[in-house]
Amino acid sequence: MQKHSPAQVVSSIIYKTLDESVTKYTYVDFCAGAGGPTPCIERELNQKLAKTKSSSEPTGPGATRVVNGEPNESVRFVMTDLHPHIADWKEACSKSKNLTFVSEPVDATNASADLILNDGKKVFRMFNLAFHHFDDSLGRDILKNTLKTSDGFGIFELSERTPSSLLMITLMGFLFFFITPFYFWRSPGHLFFTYIIPIIPFVVVFDGYVSSLRTRTAGELQSLLKTSGGDMDGWSIRSGRDMHTEPLGYVTWVIGVKE
Repeated sequence: MQKHSPAQVVSSIIYKTLDESVTKYTYVDFCAGAGGPTPCIERELNQKLAKTKSSSEPTGPGATRVVNGEPNESVRFVMTDLHPHIADWKEACSKSKNLTFVSEPVDATNASADLILNDGKKVFRMFNLAFHHFDDSLGRDILKNTLKTSDGFGIFELSERTPSSLLMITLMGFLFFFITPFYFWRSPGHLFFTYIIPIIPFVVVFDGYVSSLRTRTAGELQSLLKTSGGDMDGWSIRSGRDMHTEPLGYVTWVIGVKE
């Protein structure tokens, strides 16, 4: 049973881990693809900030509303990718004033420190459901550049290299047979390739298996970070594992902050 969506879980992890500094960053997704979970995380985090604002009313003349010890404000998310999906990003950005994108290709191994216009905020790099796509060599290069050009980073994965994760992916395949009539009943193609020739469930499950088997543990990510050749002086690294779907679904995460 899913009590909270993965986006809600990730936004809570960011909010709790960064605490009073959460509004000091601009959050930059370096592997946004067609948008992925970033628009949802932006919405959830800013809704959380807005709710905190509404419960932190001023207590006197000139009093300031605060969030986690800092004056409340919304935070900005920026989508980037080596292969920009401009049309998809424009559609996502049309729904939120706090979401924007970089239209030029951005190489996460060689991103410049001034990639984002100076808005007085620090840069927090995000890798949402993406880091398992990189082999160790590429992962080290990305982390080295991250340490050099950013003030914080977060790596978030929904899959794990565990039997429970593989079981959950298998169950997701069976779930397609139940949900397809409710979401795609007007699509003959979806119905045909789900029930007659079940290519869609097979592809989803196969891709999930591959992703799970490639996903690193938090410890392995930290080892990769230490061997990246980047300067880790002044960096604080935290990691964890938070449930999003009972009893098998977890978000595995690593967050680094430059003190």
